[in-house]
Amino acid sequence: MKKPNMVGTSAALAAVLEHTSLLATIDRPILIQGERGTGKELIAERLHYLSARWGHPFIKINCAAFTETLLDSELFGHEAGAFTGARKAHIGRFERAQGGTLLLDELGTMSAQLQEKLLRVIEYGEFERVGGTHTRTCDVRVIGATHDHLPTLADQGRFRWDLLDRLSFDVIAVPPLRMRAEDIAELADYFAIRLSHELQWADFPGFSQAAYQQLAEHRWPGNVRELRNVVERSVFHHNDPDHLVDQLIMNPFATASTTTSAPAVVDKSEVATLSEQALPADFNLAVDHYKKGLLVAALRQHRYQQTRTADALGLSYDQLRHLIRKYQLSTSAD
Repeated sequence: MKKPNMVGTSAALAAVLEHTSLLATIDRPILIQGERGTGKELIAERLHYLSARWGHPFIKINCAAFTETLLDSELFGHEAGAFTGARKAHIGRFERAQGGTLLLDELGTMSAQLQEKLLRVIEYGEFERVGGTHTRTCDVRVIGATHDHLPTLADQGRFRWDLLDRLSFDVIAVPPLRMRAEDIAELADYFAIRLSHELQWADFPGFSQAAYQQLAEHRWPGNVRELRNVVERSVFHHNDPDHLVDQLIMNPFATASTTTSAPAVVDKSEVATLSEQALPADFNLAVDHYKKGLLVAALRQHRYQQTRTADALGLSYDQLRHLIRKYQLSTSAD
């Protein structure tokens, strides 16, 4: 049995999971409402695998990914010769989900004609394949998922009220990540550990306090999906399993734009000054020497109090500790 995994211990998530577990026990259509990236599909899986249908197929389809004609065929199937290119019969999702559950994701995009066919199959368990005349029957639990507010669409005449009534025996509202702030750090660790295993690291070193703070302060318009992408991208580019991840790549396009933007204008007098100086034989060694000297001076100035030193240099405490270890600096007056 597959076990859907929703990470977090917040009260908002706990309430949704409890609601979902309760609804899994009754064989009725359910509507899942939530923003993109909140985990609506995981909720649908939980409804299926905690229900009496768990041993039968769990089939899903994103209605927004198909044209009306193709969605008709994908849902209900088609007979050979039903349209150009239909050389053989095609079994639709309702037939494939027999005895189990069918998730209709983004069903608010469905045309009026398909809404009528969907209402019939939910009401009577009957349908015909495209190009067919034989009435087929199915026993399928339908779960709808959408980020749209379907009552508003119904008021606008874009969604059938009778279909909405049949779909919404009950509604599960999945909270956005900004309403699950307590779960952000746990989710970040979960995604980071999973990727570190994929990268074959011995262990995940963790995030710095500054990184956790940045994660907590972000609004996450893309919700859990966006968080996962940020964490995995940042861990991958960090590429150092021995030190804390302290730099987050929130926007990959901002990073990419720096490589394609116009070159910066350089002050010619500054270039002339540099050309008159003796250049170091080893650039990286010279930079490290400068950093080390700056750190030693700052530590001495702040009497080796590392928190104050980090603040003075604009670093997080963990970043300062990393540099102290890297350059093997003393943390007390000799």
